[in-house]
Amino acid sequence: MKKITKICCIGAGYVGGPTMSVIAKQCPEIQVTVVDINKERIAQWNTTDLDNLPIYEPGLKEIVGERRGKNLFFSTEVDKAIDEAQMIFISVNTPTKTYGKGKGQAADLKFIELCARNIAKVAKDDKIVVEKSTLPVRTAQAIQNILDHTGNAVKFEILSNPEFLAEGTAIEDLIHADRVLIGGNDTPTGKAAKNALSAIYEHWLPKERILQTNVWSSELSKLVANAFLAQRVSSINTISALCEKTDANIQEISRAIGFDSRIGPKFLNASVGFGGSCFQKDILNLVYIARSYGLTEVANYWEQVIIANDYQKSRFAENIISSLYNTISGKKIVVYGWAFKKDTNDTRESAAIAVVDALLEERAEIIVYDPKVAKERIFADLDYLNTRTPEENRVLVTVTNDPIKATEEAHAIAILTEWDEFKEYDWKTIFKQMLKPAFVFDGRRLLDSTAMERIGFNYYKIGQS
Repeated sequence: MKKITKICCIGAGYVGGPTMSVIAKQCPEIQVTVVDINKERIAQWNTTDLDNLPIYEPGLKEIVGERRGKNLFFSTEVDKAIDEAQMIFISVNTPTKTYGKGKGQAADLKFIELCARNIAKVAKDDKIVVEKSTLPVRTAQAIQNILDHTGNAVKFEILSNPEFLAEGTAIEDLIHADRVLIGGNDTPTGKAAKNALSAIYEHWLPKERILQTNVWSSELSKLVANAFLAQRVSSINTISALCEKTDANIQEISRAIGFDSRIGPKFLNASVGFGGSCFQKDILNLVYIARSYGLTEVANYWEQVIIANDYQKSRFAENIISSLYNTISGKKIVVYGWAFKKDTNDTRESAAIAVVDALLEERAEIIVYDPKVAKERIFADLDYLNTRTPEENRVLVTVTNDPIKATEEAHAIAILTEWDEFKEYDWKTIFKQMLKPAFVFDGRRLLDSTAMERIGFNYYKIGQS
């Protein structure tokens, strides 16, 4: 396998952008081109003001500023980049299907297939094609089938290289990865392709952290890793409901079980529920695969993780409604946080969307503040649900840039993202200007119960009675 000097990545999203930026930083001798058919998104990646990149990730703008124009390029010239590259990463969206067979569970692979057909059409010499999107098992086979029947006599090696990034720490996760997984065929050319990709990561990671497997193991490992993490979150959240009915405190329980070396402390923070682009999608994918092989019990087991997560969100919304005397029509509720977690502007599957949707069903007046999420994104998320017309959403929901002023004459505040700045607010001033009794519903266990109650708030914290 010849040395890799040019890489192309199709898809300039949450995975493609940061991953390729880090590769460009760590491998200055390799030319990295990120392509996308979305002209607006590429223009944002090329913006002179690095604060306006399409993705907010701590540490990203510094790397883009350092490498862009040297060996990191963002372009809409997809065919040119494919033609020139020896290695092509596919990093396009694979949303859950909203139609037809597998609706609501299976991954929609139309963008992946369009990529494969485009590569087949353009390629004139041998290429290594790397799946970087979150994909169901057996996608590599589908890509291989499309590429093998192109008639150009070009040889393709397909690798699966799943990403294990957590948004908000993606740059850190890439530079100090726990492990890199490379799946490929166990043929001589397959092994050579795996080694070529491994050599890129070896620029900054020790070789023992780069695991080579067959394609199916690599693809399934990604789904299983996310399913296990999500399962921990749902597990602790179901216990938080029990704590609220008894006098137990979920934080003390998390700490007690986290000290057990077999369990460990991570992913045991009770909250209003998990969100993000991967957890739900990957579990639904796992459920769909299990069902398609007739493994009903396996499918039901994993589906329960999603059911428990939905329960936590609806339980939180119902608690707000019942605490406000079972009527919130016309009442002003301020929502702090829209992103699915802090330090990202990603809102996919965010708990805030489900909670606010439930409150809007009761005709509450909602004011939303999030330090990084744009107003257009917030309305797009609500409109996508089709629960109300876009016009109704804009009558009932206001997006603000002033989180303190927003609380004037408000009945309640709901904290739905754990942004650090919420801890620093002058809660005494907020209390003074709210209607009494003033309620705070803390879906992220962010604030101190004693301090909030001393100020005078009716303060509800998930996982405590």
